[in-house]
Amino acid sequence: MDFSKLTGVFGIAGLLFIAWLLSANRKMISWRIVVSGLVIILVFDVFVFVLPIGAEFFLLINNLMNGILDSATAGTRFVFGRLALAPGTTDEIGQTSIGFILAIQSLSTMVFFSALVGIFYYTGIMTRVIRAFSFMFTKLMKISGAESLCGSANIFVGVEAALVIRPFLGKMTRSELNTIMTTGMATIASSMLAAYITILRGQFPNIAGHLVSAAVMNVTAAIVFSKILYPETEEPETIGKKVTPEYKRESGLFEAIINSANAGVKLVVGIVGMLLAVLGLVALLDKVMVIAGSHVNSLFSINLEWTLRGLLGYVFYPLTLLIGVPLHDAGYIAKIIGERLVLTEVPAFQDLARLYSSGAGISPRSAVMATYALTGFAHIASVAIFVGGYAAIAPERTRDIARFGLRALVGANLACLMTACMSGLFFTSSAILGL
Repeated sequence: MDFSKLTGVFGIAGLLFIAWLLSANRKMISWRIVVSGLVIILVFDVFVFVLPIGAEFFLLINNLMNGILDSATAGTRFVFGRLALAPGTTDEIGQTSIGFILAIQSLSTMVFFSALVGIFYYTGIMTRVIRAFSFMFTKLMKISGAESLCGSANIFVGVEAALVIRPFLGKMTRSELNTIMTTGMATIASSMLAAYITILRGQFPNIAGHLVSAAVMNVTAAIVFSKILYPETEEPETIGKKVTPEYKRESGLFEAIINSANAGVKLVVGIVGMLLAVLGLVALLDKVMVIAGSHVNSLFSINLEWTLRGLLGYVFYPLTLLIGVPLHDAGYIAKIIGERLVLTEVPAFQDLARLYSSGAGISPRSAVMATYALTGFAHIASVAIFVGGYAAIAPERTRDIARFGLRALVGANLACLMTACMSGLFFTSSAILGL
């Protein structure tokens, strides 16, 4: 018997208990929302990991995403030549790859995906898909139309998801604000999805299907934890109402492509700048901590790892065990989940890929659980991004938005851990949608 899976059963209750302890108003928690959300995730996990038709469906999505990504590399190969070649590959004229370059081989594909999403918005496809998800959340979880619509949009876009509910943002209740911020931090943008697939698919050929699955489940889990951490105590304006996304349509298709591509370029530049600054600052902090920590180790005859990644690994270690990661993998996975909190998910996904290919011996199940746990913007940088972005759209709510930044970050991390936990319960090495 796999005792780590048994631990995962208790992990669901443990994560909910942590959220309950941190709740702003325990008496007002709507357990109907909590139970309905957990049932949705449970059904989704069964569909993905147990039912052959569900596994085949997400395997089809995986192959579709890989096919689109292969098309996306046409532009990077033309612009960057052999620098764009994936490690171990050769182009049609015999040039070989010089190795993995994050900015060129991964982040640059975000420009293509951003343009593709722009086309979907222009043609109305994206709006219909978002409305379908919004209908599901409104009917099954009984949350307001505005927060379900924003949460649904967060499956596909980032902080700009707030634009679809711009007319309602200034009038939303405090609980609704907490929900839309939590769902934003617990999910990923479709443009970022391209970067993660590029980083991971060399080690995990079917990873695209899992990333898409995680993006959907994390929204549901985020709603659950947001409503525990800050329950509804007011009357939402759009409760029980159907809300239509606000979208300013471009005058032509090529304008939509140009605007979306330019937005993608700005996103890539912003990510590169953030990584340059954050990774450098963390490296400097690590040097100081290692010097100070070495004296502590000598003084108390201990052997702690005095780096930010190492210390966060110790913090997340109990939670990693709680969600059902096997004991022999928990130390590795805890560090990766911990570093996402400070370094963003991009370096964390890179470290996961390196860890799996290094021969460390982590199991496919642990790798899948780590993927679900990492699929979200649940890091400190997101607090500034979402607070700043939402406050710019609704400046009259800046005070309320700012107060929910850290609470939303906690909720997003718990949501990602919950989907990892529940996915770990159903994953098997013989699953159709394996690695």
